[in-house]
Amino acid sequence: MNVNPPHRHKKKHGNPNRKGLHPRNLHRQGYDFPPLVTHYPSLAPYVKQNAHGTLSIDFADPQAVKTLNAALLSRYYGIAHWDIPDGSLCPPIPGRVDYIHYIAELLGVGDPSTHQQGTQPKITLLDIGTGANGIYPLLASQVYGWQCVGSDINTPSLENVAAIIANNPGLKDRFTLRRQHDKHRMFEGIIQAGEFFDVSVCNPPFHASREDALRGSQRKLNNLARNRGDQPPSRKSMPCAPTLNFGGEESELWCKGGERLFLKKMIKESTEFSAQCRWFTSLVSKSDNVMPSIKLIRKLGATDIREIEMGHGNKVTRILAWTFI
Repeated sequence: MNVNPPHRHKKKHGNPNRKGLHPRNLHRQGYDFPPLVTHYPSLAPYVKQNAHGTLSIDFADPQAVKTLNAALLSRYYGIAHWDIPDGSLCPPIPGRVDYIHYIAELLGVGDPSTHQQGTQPKITLLDIGTGANGIYPLLASQVYGWQCVGSDINTPSLENVAAIIANNPGLKDRFTLRRQHDKHRMFEGIIQAGEFFDVSVCNPPFHASREDALRGSQRKLNNLARNRGDQPPSRKSMPCAPTLNFGGEESELWCKGGERLFLKKMIKESTEFSAQCRWFTSLVSKSDNVMPSIKLIRKLGATDIREIEMGHGNKVTRILAWTFI
């Protein structure tokens, strides 16, 4: 029985620590490169001393970022042979696992390190737009043992995730894939009759066009250069358009109307599956998109709305969660 008042909206701030990451996050003290390189020698060529005298990688180098991800997933989460095609979105692991930890809190799931195996509640998770990396179901499966479904409209992306699952036998019973055939729908054709999910997660395309995505990547590259103590490259010194240092295909990074329209479509469609999913959630990258989304959710009759802020270094991002149950 839901005892929360209608249209309830709670704003929760992430817990303060060195990087603003969740207290359960294994990466909240930063990367410990020496043991990471020992565990995953392929990372060694990318690890250098930066201008601050500490070991790091060049986060503007897509191959370095991808190799770091593979090393982190192998060492901390037991995921072997993780790889993505060139040009695919390469997600930062600390931020992605933070989402999963906050979702666990939302569902009332305790710290897995304090529970004996088999004592955690059985949770089902749906990832809308799992991409070629499959990162949220991979982490949720390995950290909490949840049953996960990853959906996407891109067949090659699903094929790549299928290869990752095949290379990790422990995932085969916990992570399944479904193809979305209609680019205008998120849940229809994915959530099946009689099926129930505890939570859906999503990292929406947050740009309205490729040009917008490239401008965003250039800002990121400039910030990375400043953090290294370098002078950001001028547009005149660049021989071609900036690259997407964290990758990203069209369906992953941009869509017509950008993040706001994507969220609007998702929120409206969620009412059709209000009895088949306990919590609908999504990352919201742009703060200006939060209140319009909350107003729409209220209008559609949600019984509870949560806005969860997560701090990643100097960046603040948000999880928007709503339920009709």
